[in-house]
Amino acid sequence: MNKSILLASLLAAAALTACSKKEEPKVEAPAAAPVEAASAAAAEASAAASVAVDAAASAVDAASAASK
Repeated sequence: MNKSILLASLLAAAALTACSKKEEPKVEAPAAAPVEAASAAAAEASAAASVAVDAAASAVDAASAASK
């Protein structure tokens, strides 16, 4: 009788353990990294736009001088 109760309780414990839901840990990215990357990208884009404006102005000046 005692062995059957022990065996039944071991089987119940094993069944409950096997059916437990495994939770995946939540991964949170640091909030500062995307902000810094976006700021750096904006600075680079601004510098590139400035170079493009200067090149366009030079091209306009060259075309104006060539047409005279």
